[in-house]
Amino acid sequence: MNVLERLDASIEFPEHERLLIDSVHELATRRIAPRAADLDESARFPWENIKDINELGLNSMFVPQAYGGTELSYSAYLACCHEISKACASTGIIWATNFHGTGPIVDFADEAQKRSWLPRIADGALVALALTEPDAGSDATGMKTTFSPDGDAIVINGSKTFITNGDVCDYLVLFGKWGPLGTGKDAISIVVVEKGTPGFQVVRTENKMGMRASSTATLSFENCRVPRSNLLRSPGDGLAMLFHFLNRSRPSVAAHALGIARAAFDDAVKYVNERKQSGRKIIENQGIQFMIADMATDLAFCERWLWHVAQRIEAGVDNIGQESSMLKMRASDLAMRITTDAVQLFGGYGYIKDFRVERLMRDAKITQIWEGTNQIHRQLIGRSFLSR
Repeated sequence: MNVLERLDASIEFPEHERLLIDSVHELATRRIAPRAADLDESARFPWENIKDINELGLNSMFVPQAYGGTELSYSAYLACCHEISKACASTGIIWATNFHGTGPIVDFADEAQKRSWLPRIADGALVALALTEPDAGSDATGMKTTFSPDGDAIVINGSKTFITNGDVCDYLVLFGKWGPLGTGKDAISIVVVEKGTPGFQVVRTENKMGMRASSTATLSFENCRVPRSNLLRSPGDGLAMLFHFLNRSRPSVAAHALGIARAAFDDAVKYVNERKQSGRKIIENQGIQFMIADMATDLAFCERWLWHVAQRIEAGVDNIGQESSMLKMRASDLAMRITTDAVQLFGGYGYIKDFRVERLMRDAKITQIWEGTNQIHRQLIGRSFLSR
């Protein structure tokens, strides 16, 4: 057992959670991973993987028991996200986006809203979270989508881009600005839009470098009417809700990135133990050993920080913005470096699609960009040490 395997074994879960994580590992290894290359090549949405995930009832871990869920620990969710992402990064982010979109409903919806939406989500409905706009990315407060009250309805106008699950979701958790409150950040609000609502259209899906089996959509809203009862909390509460769940979504992105990194590391170690040059395994060369040592050490440290942040969240600590930013930044930078080094260790073979390190390198890049670019996270971390 190597140091990373010992780290995995050291994370303690209750028996029922450990059994579930083992089942997810089995599903990811035997069914999800073998499909990943074909899904990437065809850029086809992995409905068969979603079906398998739903048969395990994994969506239910996002939802409280009162609404049909099982509500397992946040650490158990991260462990499952890590396993699925290691097998297929596209499937991992589809499922993680379900978590990201469900969180605001669980935390902020009223009783009637929860009873309407959460049982379907627990049964496997897909959720998307729509924040980014063409001119509002890392600075989400610059969004221009508007919510205009009209009696018992809300009229939505605007557009969103780079929305994971946007074209396939059953529920869209949509950010916009409440018209009567103006155009400032204090007007940001959240409305839930259900699939098939008139005026809600998918403009296009993107042809991406990586995560090709995960759909990424541009959406438009033209006089799209939803019931006033689909508003989460009160007008203008959206920014506070956003900051609340970013602390949970960023560690989730880190778990996703670390799953990609671990897959690349495992492939690299296997390859350098099998590949021979001049009659010797290439891992017998000191330079290769140094690369493996750096990869393993950084993985161990980053994964340990992942579980530390998870425990802080489970303990109810709210002020973990810097910890979450550190984790997301370091995990995604590490995923990009390890996948790049894995391609290097494979040599020319790493550059062809017969070996998954080529795909993993493409998949890793986006983790440095979404959920706030890593430059933004460095700014957030550095600014926190500014003397007041």
